[in-house]
Amino acid sequence: MLQGIAFYLLATVAVVSGLLVVTARNPVHSVLWLILSFFSAAGLFVLLGAEFLAMLLVVVYVGAVAVLFLFVVMMLDVDFVRLREGYARYLPLAAIVAGVLLAEMIMVSITVVQGGAAKAALAPAVAGPDATNIEAIGRVLYTDYVYFFQAAGIVLLIAMIGAIVLTLRHKPNIRRQDPSSQVNRDRTKSVEVKAAPTGQGVTPEELL
Repeated sequence: MLQGIAFYLLATVAVVSGLLVVTARNPVHSVLWLILSFFSAAGLFVLLGAEFLAMLLVVVYVGAVAVLFLFVVMMLDVDFVRLREGYARYLPLAAIVAGVLLAEMIMVSITVVQGGAAKAALAPAVAGPDATNIEAIGRVLYTDYVYFFQAAGIVLLIAMIGAIVLTLRHKPNIRRQDPSSQVNRDRTKSVEVKAAPTGQGVTPEELL
């Protein structure tokens, strides 16, 4: 009974927060809803007995939210001064998100402690009686789904390159390096040896 309530609660929160991510006009609100969606999905993984996927989702994706917010700020030119001035406005929404996260974690913890994790659902995926959850996931991921895993890596690489290209701005009057000309330059034109008198300094005019 408790497992069903936890599942429907986490699934509803994940779907609703996912919709709010794309419908919110404020990028800060979108980031908060995205964090809530990730935590809800992690709770669903815990209920299924996939603790490794849950921790991976929280550590990797929730940690990457800060990087995502950085790209949003760079592309939208969000003024940090004005953002800090309105910091108090986001406290109610942050408190609501934190309260929902706390309730979800408590409910998931109680459900797992009472034996509510769906261990039977993972039985076909386990390679042997001594195989751990991580070993079973690794065997399936790098055998049956290896091509999908590589395709996902390529998509993420393209997305990263695209974000860098979109946020890169060339400012005028800035000296930039030219590695080709630096490597192919002639030593006689780039290095000049001057004889300095012993015991005396060198004036700036002598160096020019």
